[in-house]
This record gives sequence, structure tokens and C-alpha cells, in this order.
Amino acid sequence: MPNHKPYATGNPKIDKLIDELAKDFSTPQTRSYIHDLFTTVIKLHQDKADEHDLYLINNTLKELRHIFRTFAPYREIKKVALFGSHRSPAEDKEYLLAEEFSRLIAAQGFMVITGGGGGVMEAANKGAGKSGFAVKIKLPLEQKVNPYVIPGEKLINVKYFYTRKLAFIKESDATVLFPGGFGTHDEGFEVLTLAQTGKATPRPIVMVEAPGRKYWKNWLRFIEEGLVKGKFIRPVDRSLFKIVSSAKAAAQEVIDFYRLYHSIRYGRETTIIRLQKPLSEKYLAKLSKKYADIIAGQINPSGPLPVEVREKDHLHLPRICFCFDRHGFARLAQLIRDLNQA
Repeated sequence: MPNHKPYATGNPKIDKLIDELAKDFSTPQTRSYIHDLFTTVIKLHQDKADEHDLYLINNTLKELRHIFRTFAPYREIKKVALFGSHRSPAEDKEYLLAEEFSRLIAAQGFMVITGGGGGVMEAANKGAGKSGFAVKIKLPLEQKVNPYVIPGEKLINVKYFYTRKLAFIKESDATVLFPGGFGTHDEGFEVLTLAQTGKATPRPIVMVEAPGRKYWKNWLRFIEEGLVKGKFIRPVDRSLFKIVSSAKAAAQEVIDFYRLYHSIRYGRETTIIRLQKPLSEKYLAKLSKKYADIIAGQINPSGPLPVEVREKDHLHLPRICFCFDRHGFARLAQLIRDLNQA
């Protein structure tokens, strides 16, 4: 193993102070991270970071801390990030669909995260009730938060789109998109990119449009004719998302994705999938054969990884393990859907 250079300021006196601070303000599990955070702050000074850079880093860290602190009590509850136009009026079909979807999914124990604005976001918070969050962006032309967000407890105001987008991905387990403008497409393509590249864990991505409307169907035509036929994405990437035309179908897509599948953990060489119940070795052998293009060897029942034991990470759940190529993430999503059919 190569010897890694310690992350330090290079000033023995300062490094000693940082060591003492890290020891006093951390647990054994978090000490190295706290140490490196303190070190980075001093290095910014050593680098002569200008006031604008420090302003950006300072606000970013504050916003992320606030986001993490707000969501921390609800980490064990699965959540849906929901996007759509803030311009949709209350009588619009998509508004009514978003309200119905959020009511249905909240009744199944999920929580809902929106951008906190009007239109589709308002409808989602209305439907979700106390199970709704809002991560609101501060804009020059200030838009009021919708009246269905619980102030203080589940409302987060942020300055930067990138911290907001991080919250939508990190704190959610599914993404549902209703018709919208640039922002909706920004969020949609971001989550598709993260799913395609494995930078986000597998999740259902659902596009919803009212019956008879062609918003997402027109979008899909661009995807198939422009991206798939142009060989900018692979045909299998089409399976990363689903287009539906009812709130019930959208809710069912999210619920079905987690019917048997619980979560995933990537080890250095082994991928672990946690399940709601064990699967037969016969069914695992069938899946191993079907997904041999992304898996080396067999899918087997497994215990937790050492890091899972150390972190006490859902140790009660049954698991399967396999050697995943870490490239075929659209195929991995298909595998998860097949798991849920067992």
C-alpha cells in the first residue's frame, strides 16, 4: 500500500492545535473528517483565498449544515423529490395530479420534498400535508413560499441552486417530475445523469402528465430521435425513467421500486443490496444468468460488509452480494425491478 501524505497545514504548531480541536470536538468515527475540515480552513488562509471565495465557501457550508440538520430526524423515512412548474394554476390538471400523487404517496409512509413555490410545488405540499418539506431558493424577484409548507420545521431557505440540488438528491429516494420550465428539465436531466453514471443510488424516476397531454411524450421523442438514435446515450438508458398519466400510476411506480429492494451499498469489490425479505437461491441463479453482462460470477445471499457492521447499518435486513462492473447502472436498475418481481 502506498504511503499517503498526511493532510496538514505544514505548520507544526497549528497542526498540533488542530489535532487537539479534532479530538475535543468529534467522535472516533468522525475525527478524521473534523480534522480535515479544520485543516482546510487554515489552508484557505495559507492559500490567500480572497474575500469572494471565502464568502462562497462560508455560505455553502452553512447552508449544507442547515439542510443536513433539518433532514436528520427523518433519515429513515423514504422521500420523494417532486418538481414541476410554479405557474400551474389550481384548476390545472397537473396541479390536481400533483396534489393527488402527494396525498397517495404520503399515505404509504413517504415524505415529499418540493421547491416550496406555487403551482405544482404548492399542490404537492398541499397533498403531502405534514409529510411535506420545501427547499426554497432565494431569488431577486422573491416568490413567497406556498401556504402549505410548515414554517421553521420543514422549510429550508437557501441562496445557491447547487446546495438546493444536492438536498433534493441526497435526501430523497425517488424523483417525480411534472411539466415545467427550465428548472424542471434541469432537475430532471441532473438526476438522470447521476443515475446513469452511478453518482446517485438507484431510484425510480417518474414523469407525470395529464391524460391526453403530450408534454413528456414530446420530450421522449427528442430523447429517442435525438439522443438514442444519435448514439449520445444507449438504448438501455431509456429504462432509467417511466412516463405515466395518472397519480395512482406514479405512486405505484415509487411503491413498487421499494417493494422488496431496500437500499444498496458499494464495497471496494463487492456490491451489497439490502432486501425486505430473503430470495431463493434458484431465483438468484436466474438473475445471475440474465445480468451476466454486468455481473462477474453469481449473485449470492450475504451478510453485511465490515463497514456496515461498524456503522450498524440496517444489520437486521437480509442481503445479496455480487461483483458489479460499476458501469451498467441502467441495467442495475432493471435488475432491481426484477428483484421486486420475486
